[in-house]
Amino acid sequence: MATIREGLEAREHEFLAHQASKSDASKGRPQDEAEDPIRPAFQRDRDRIVHCKAFRRLKHKTQVFFSPAGDHYRTRLTHTLEVSQIARTVSKALRLHEELTEAIALGHDLGHTPFGHAGERVLRELIPSGFNHYEQSLRIVDRLENDGQGLNLTWEVRDGIAKHSKGKHGAPVGAADTDRVTALEGQVARVADMIAYVNHDIDDALRAGLLAEADLPATPIALLGGTTSERISRLVTDVILQTMQSELDRVRMSEEVLDALLALRAFLFEAVYENSDATVEFKKASGILGGLWEKIHEQPKAFLDEDIVATEGIDTAARDFLAGMTDRFAVSLYERLFIPKPWVELV
Repeated sequence: MATIREGLEAREHEFLAHQASKSDASKGRPQDEAEDPIRPAFQRDRDRIVHCKAFRRLKHKTQVFFSPAGDHYRTRLTHTLEVSQIARTVSKALRLHEELTEAIALGHDLGHTPFGHAGERVLRELIPSGFNHYEQSLRIVDRLENDGQGLNLTWEVRDGIAKHSKGKHGAPVGAADTDRVTALEGQVARVADMIAYVNHDIDDALRAGLLAEADLPATPIALLGGTTSERISRLVTDVILQTMQSELDRVRMSEEVLDALLALRAFLFEAVYENSDATVEFKKASGILGGLWEKIHEQPKAFLDEDIVATEGIDTAARDFLAGMTDRFAVSLYERLFIPKPWVELV
């Protein structure tokens, strides 16, 4: 008698596009394990990511604004959920595997540092071998979670996490074969990431008073729309229609819409991400991470995983420790290690 999982796997072949990934055709996991009687492989991966500690820490990691006073600014967790929502919308319309798309989207930023992109820049300078958050995301699911055993995710999810990043000048579609996610679902997550952060970071910058509506570049706004909802809808629709027209050979966007999206991202880097008012607190955060890096190297036994120190070196263990911190944990530890406390009780 077929299991419930096998019935669900058969349904995938019946309803999904033939170009979509199928759970029972996965390239497998790093370590072999018994299949779940209920959940197909990609659903199981999604669940493992949602329940892991690194995912929960995202709620206290900066997206753009460090420790904002308002309640409605994005965190790394809310950004991740918004990416997942956009990615699932695209995958559903294209009849791709929604749960694979969701697993990649939910896991793509697990390796982000505290203090947002500024934290990543600091670690890239501190660590001799450099630092990239997508590499750290893969390391978390492969090595660090589950008490050092990793999550043992499928090849497709791991590939999507490893290749989701576009960098400052990269495009969300049209990557070279060596840089492009193999599964269409991973390509969807990649473009959904940029659609989400460009539009939501504009929204947060407007809320923070760093931008006014009149500051937004006229040409891309005229093409994509004047509100966050209009722009996301325009971008998502373009991705779906262009990919359908290419018969799902890869995830695509029209040239004019892609150019408009990239223009908005370039504007954000100039006006927000590298804006002096927005980055003044990030400079303080840089001092925090730099100080912690030095203190951790002075007292590795007090902070670092001894097995990682022994097998991979102190720099790798320190990288794992710092990158895994939430903003508030980093600030609290810095205060404990560097801020003098009164030794006589005041009366």
